Amino acid sequence: MQREPPSQRQRLDKWLWHARVVKARSAAAALVESGHVRLNSARQKSPGHGVKIGDVLTIALDRTVRVMRITGFAERRGDAVAARLLYEDLQATRDA
Repeated sequence: MQREPPSQRQRLDKWLWHARVVKARSAAAALVESGHVRLNSARQKSPGHGVKIGDVLTIALDRTVRVMRITGFAERRGDAVAARLLYEDLQATRDA
């Protein structure tokens, strides 16, 4: 099994936090552990699971479901504009 370079993967909870899906990294970990996140249709329970560019996340939030494709990673959590560059919103294309 061939491993990808570290910059090609990121922890799921860290990516959710950087993409501003949640306000805190601990909230991202709790969201994953409670089974509200699917990665490529498979339910995830491990916040440390690695994600890569092109993966599709389905996230059940309070009263909505978000579907997004990962398009990038960040080293640090930026503002909302920078966070928006990390994913493609697949719900917007479905609703149009």
